[in-house]
Amino acid sequence: MLFLLAGCSGPAPTPSKAAAVELQGQRFSVELATDDASRQHGLMMRTALAPDRGMLFVFPRTGPQAFWMKNTLIPLDILYFDAGRRLVSMQVDVPPCKADPCPTYPSDAPAIYVLELSAGTARRIGAKPGDVLKIEGDIGPVR
Repeated sequence: MLFLLAGCSGPAPTPSKAAAVELQGQRFSVELATDDASRQHGLMMRTALAPDRGMLFVFPRTGPQAFWMKNTLIPLDILYFDAGRRLVSMQVDVPPCKADPCPTYPSDAPAIYVLELSAGTARRIGAKPGDVLKIEGDIGPVR
């Protein structure tokens, strides 16, 4: 089953929690997307994302994940992590979608955590498969 970030009608959900993650010795403040509404909305309609910020998507179970860039205005790096928080796949320098239908960007292996960062960040910090994501803060219940 693929999870696609799709456009939503109505007001944008506000991620209810914030946390921090560390990857390759770099710390990022992240908004958490732990329910269907916040995972579907993601970083849509944002015009900027600071280099030390991101969004951490937490899914209720491990599986193939896929994202798309519909209504996403900034290029992103999409990093997929397994239940052991090891980096299993990356989609880097993913451009905003300018045509419909938008392409999908799948994980190469099952994942339960997905970290979105500003495009170029994965390369800048030297992220590579097998890297471990440290999560600071309570990710709370996942729905």
